[in-house]
Amino acid sequence: MARAMRAETMDVVLIDKDSRAVKNAQSLDALVIHGDITSRSSLQEAGIGDAAVFVAVTDSDDRNLIACSLAEDEFKRQNGTSVQHNLLSIGRFRERAYVEEHNEGHLSRWAAVDYAIDPVDGAIQRLATGLRSSAIEEVIPFGHEAYIIELNVTKDAEEVIYQTLAEASLGIEGGLPLIVGVKRDGEPSTVPNKDFTLMPKDRIAVATSGLKSFSRILTAFGHESIDFPAQPRVAIIGATDVGKRIAEDWLRNGAYVTVIERNLSIANALSGSDIGAHANLDVIHGDFLDRNILTEIGIKEHHIAVAALEDDHISIAAALLASDMGVTRTGLILQDSDLVAVTQRMGITFAVDIKRVAVDNILAHIHTKASGAYAILSNIPDIVGISQTVSKQSKFAGKTIGNSGLPEWSRIAFIQRRTTSGFWETLRPAREKTIVEGDRLILFCRPDRVTDLEKRFKV
Repeated sequence: MARAMRAETMDVVLIDKDSRAVKNAQSLDALVIHGDITSRSSLQEAGIGDAAVFVAVTDSDDRNLIACSLAEDEFKRQNGTSVQHNLLSIGRFRERAYVEEHNEGHLSRWAAVDYAIDPVDGAIQRLATGLRSSAIEEVIPFGHEAYIIELNVTKDAEEVIYQTLAEASLGIEGGLPLIVGVKRDGEPSTVPNKDFTLMPKDRIAVATSGLKSFSRILTAFGHESIDFPAQPRVAIIGATDVGKRIAEDWLRNGAYVTVIERNLSIANALSGSDIGAHANLDVIHGDFLDRNILTEIGIKEHHIAVAALEDDHISIAAALLASDMGVTRTGLILQDSDLVAVTQRMGITFAVDIKRVAVDNILAHIHTKASGAYAILSNIPDIVGISQTVSKQSKFAGKTIGNSGLPEWSRIAFIQRRTTSGFWETLRPAREKTIVEGDRLILFCRPDRVTDLEKRFKV
């Protein structure tokens, strides 16, 4: 997160009591302090009185809560009550009770936490989407059926390689899917224009609307498209809090779910919970690393196996075993960012880095002028997506995309517009489409251009 903020030329101070973490952070262009965020002296050393944002993302919910409260207190002590700007406090929390307190508006009152970040729901959504194909390296949902897909261009994409995007679009029925970012080995990332030429092995980010469009995108860029079952059978490894939430999500979407849990009391607790009586849910008490148990429950008849245990290594082992026994799609939610790329090379269909989801959520709140969406592309460094709302007074309202005057270094990926029925819809940003008041434009650019982009939407 610090690296992403520095890329936008923000001043950043890092505080950590782990000397190894402090040493590893020395390569960042930021002030790094060996201290404790629950210590007033450490906050003073970090210059909390001059800060605009405070973020607490330790592994402890309680420490994050205390740190936000202490930071707010020290900020007010140094600046007084007449301060012209407030301190925006953001904390990451694993306990859902804190998130519910925030949603009800209480947490900011008694703990001085302005935003409580719980990335689990976002991670579950990314996982469910990414499992549709092993060719998809990352999926970033922007809400209302809008997705950014990251994948590689293969040598089999004969209709698009070795020609400009404008030329390739003419040869594909329905036009070329919208590319908002490209990374080529040995070259910096770029937001491509119509004259950009695609090559095999290019890593691209594609904007698309709706899950049904995934097959067309995969085919266009040289990948095999495999039909996704309408009602998949899903095996979930472990009845942890995250595992339970994954089960709830799949059940809501019509899947048949089997949860395998080692601990008898935890398995019984899930069976006795609100979702335990669901007709499509089976809860099995047994060892998910035991081949005999997996054979008994018919693991090879499941379309998907998902693991999100507290121990990443056990999750990986369980997913690999399920794959070895015949499950065609395997997914992971991991705590360790470094393991995500490793698991893809192992043959895991899709893995989600929950810390990256948390970072995207936090950055969306830091960019208070944004409309609630911010994302860093995983495999295309130095390209970010941000949402901006078009106001009545904006110079963009009433203009077409082609005549909007938006700079060449940015690209509109989606237009999100509220319908007369009150629902949001996602539209493709065709050049002739008119921008109207209230539209949300999701744009991609280099991080050092974000401030400039935000200024253009200021009234």
